Amino acid sequence: MSAKYEVGAIITGKVTGIQPYGAFVALDEETQGLIHISEITHGYVRNIEDYLKVGDEVKAKIVSIDEEEGKISLSMREMESDKTERKTSQRYRNIKLNESSAGFNTLKEKLKEWIAQSEKNNTFQKK
Repeated sequence: MSAKYEVGAIITGKVTGIQPYGAFVALDEETQGLIHISEITHGYVRNIEDYLKVGDEVKAKIVSIDEEEGKISLSMREMESDKTERKTSQRYRNIKLNESSAGFNTLKEKLKEWIAQSEKNNTFQKK
């Protein structure tokens, strides 16, 4: 098995079975791998059949090989991580942050600002 496949390789296979925990993928006539439900896509997957069907051809990355058990773990999620990160960084690159917007300053800085605002509005009295 290790002579044919190695960790990090991108494979194309056919979904041969679906279980609640993952999808079995035939890599060749003798070798199968498993895409665990957590490796289907980023985010929560309630039902694998929302993403894959028996007979689908899929591209996946080999994430581990257990020679003793004869198991190959696959990931579709790792295939999309580069694209997802690029899209995310492009989206955030286009956002201009307002320096005074809450959430981007530390709590310590905001607390001073809130106390000053409260004193100015007479809603907070120092003792």
